[in-house]
Amino acid sequence: MKNSFFNLLIPILSICLIACGGPVSQPVASDSGMQKEEPGRLRGQAGVADNESAMDILRIAMSSKDHTTLVAAVQAAAMEHILSNAGPLTVFAPTNAAFEKLPPGTVEDLLKPENKATLANIITFHAAPGNYDATNIKGVMGIGQATGDKVKVEVIDGVTMVNGYQVLASIKASNGYVHVIDGVLLPPG
Repeated sequence: MKNSFFNLLIPILSICLIACGGPVSQPVASDSGMQKEEPGRLRGQAGVADNESAMDILRIAMSSKDHTTLVAAVQAAAMEHILSNAGPLTVFAPTNAAFEKLPPGTVEDLLKPENKATLANIITFHAAPGNYDATNIKGVMGIGQATGDKVKVEVIDGVTMVNGYQVLASIKASNGYVHVIDGVLLPPG
């Protein structure tokens, strides 16, 4: 009986996954008549249009003029769907000015296709599973990130610091929280 249930369940789940998956990107015709992927198009859950609900983490970042470098990095790593999924997720979002503090050429090098895995690891180190609002992050010494590593949280003279970088603002998203920081978190090692 148990085996027959699983034998029935597997094809049903397969059909559901195929039906719900949809295309990853929308092909467009190029000048040569061949089809190519449209650059910058949001894929998966990130591509779902919703002007009624509260903004998710991805939409908050995309709507901020101070986070264009972060959004470019998320798109280069093809991680848009992660920041738009149901969560809950807490993201430490470096500003453009934070990225400018990195050594010259670092961002440009990370955005190259051959560095996609490294970039994805850095972005993943900026995210923690769970809801950590501005009060919650002050009450812990460390937060476990999606990479399995932890970030150190301290309150110094009333200012919340994450791995030595200041939390400039905290924003509630539909799928968690965004904490704007003034530095780029780099995973250990």
